[in-house]
Amino acid sequence: MKTFAAIDVGSFELSMKIFEISAKTGMREIDHIMHHIDLGMDTYATGKISYARVDELCRYLNEYTQIMKSYKVSDYKAYGTSAIRETENTTIILDQVRQRTGICIEVISNLEQRFLDYKAIAFKGEAFNRFIEKGTVIVDIGGGSIQFSLFDKDTLIATQNMRLGVLRIRDYLNHLDVGRAQYELLIGELVNSQFAVFKKLYLKDKQITNIIIVDDYISLLMQKKLSSGEISGQADVKAFHGLMGLLREKTPQELTRFFDMSEESIALLYISYLLLTRIIEMMDAKLLWAPGVSLCDGIAYEYAHNNKIILPEHDFEQDIIACARNISKRYMGSRKRGETLEKIALTIFDSMKRVHGLGARERLLLRIATLLHDCGKYISLVNLGECSYSIIMATEIIGLSHVEREIVANVVKYNHLEFEYYDDMGRQSTLDKESYLKIAKLTAILRVANGLDRSHKQKFRNVKTRLRENELVITVETNEDITLEKGMFNHRAEFFEEVYSVRPVIKQKRNL
Repeated sequence: MKTFAAIDVGSFELSMKIFEISAKTGMREIDHIMHHIDLGMDTYATGKISYARVDELCRYLNEYTQIMKSYKVSDYKAYGTSAIRETENTTIILDQVRQRTGICIEVISNLEQRFLDYKAIAFKGEAFNRFIEKGTVIVDIGGGSIQFSLFDKDTLIATQNMRLGVLRIRDYLNHLDVGRAQYELLIGELVNSQFAVFKKLYLKDKQITNIIIVDDYISLLMQKKLSSGEISGQADVKAFHGLMGLLREKTPQELTRFFDMSEESIALLYISYLLLTRIIEMMDAKLLWAPGVSLCDGIAYEYAHNNKIILPEHDFEQDIIACARNISKRYMGSRKRGETLEKIALTIFDSMKRVHGLGARERLLLRIATLLHDCGKYISLVNLGECSYSIIMATEIIGLSHVEREIVANVVKYNHLEFEYYDDMGRQSTLDKESYLKIAKLTAILRVANGLDRSHKQKFRNVKTRLRENELVITVETNEDITLEKGMFNHRAEFFEEVYSVRPVIKQKRNL
């Protein structure tokens, strides 16, 4: 049994959940502490978090430290999201917090944050699996942005972020100095064009039946006041509008009593409702589910998974692969060619384990690189490497950190271009030496795999590899002429040998 604390330093709220985690009983929440602290107001309005807000944050975190001691917490994780991520003085703030409270806050990217939310939903198990059997979108409404995650036939196929978060919109409306009566019209004008683009690019002929809601306001009310069958927080659209329509009919004072929320939270609830109403109309959804999860739940689930206390029921790796395949499809990548490269590259990777020292996560990054190896040709056949890099860095791949996405982008880039050494690459990148070495090792493998299918004709029915001393013998079964492959192979083999001190050689086996 471990006692774990998950801390979410959010845009509007500082939240901590205490969990008991064990392999036998799973995860059990034993306390939840919240404080409203509007970090987002400073960040979104001025670009910096003020000293007064930092002082308030440290005061609350010192309280949290005492609470953790009282529960004898054995470990904790504290994550900062968009308000800290987007402020200009992030490094200074994090250092002040650490010095004054002893708590180290890790700033996570938007995609890392949304992936943790997604993991928390998937942890619901059978309820989640049943819900995504039909066309489903997870709508994750945060303070700074909204994330759409699209499922098709049980598989996560696309994700997209828009800077239309509740706090950001509130600050924009406050800047316009408009009354509550104008909110609906102005929010519609603000979001409709972006929603229309999303629908055109991602939905097309897809029918979205269900919406899963993750937010700080609507979810709480749906959990308390709406349910369908055994699943709390689930309701059809009509029941949802019946409850939330009160926001239009009652005064803020009446709503605070009815919903048991502060007036400030009621204002943010109203903005969330107007956003979600537009989304429901865009997708013509029929059923809604607010599972009531938060980032803290995702943090705890990740901790339990990483420490092998709880095994995941959902295969998140397949979601990442499915996203990569859909990105390749969007940019007219060859699926057959990608699958051929994937098979060859993974065969080489597995045979080189004792040499490269890489693990399962790097194997996944190699798979993604093979699937996206030619996405840049959509823009330019001449500048394929640079264009591929730009597409990957500009495209959200949920489940990958920013560093991991940059590793994939560089592997694809240097599959087509001359490799840059660390001192040269370092001038344009913040990657550390460990990440650089991963790029070099994965690039060497992808180059060799690419050289084996240089004609793009998938000539080899079977590829086997065997590592012996300082050679990697690659046996290919084919009766076809592989003069081109052999001719283009030598240059790629030289880089592989430079990286691994192992020379790859081709051995052709003919089928008689």
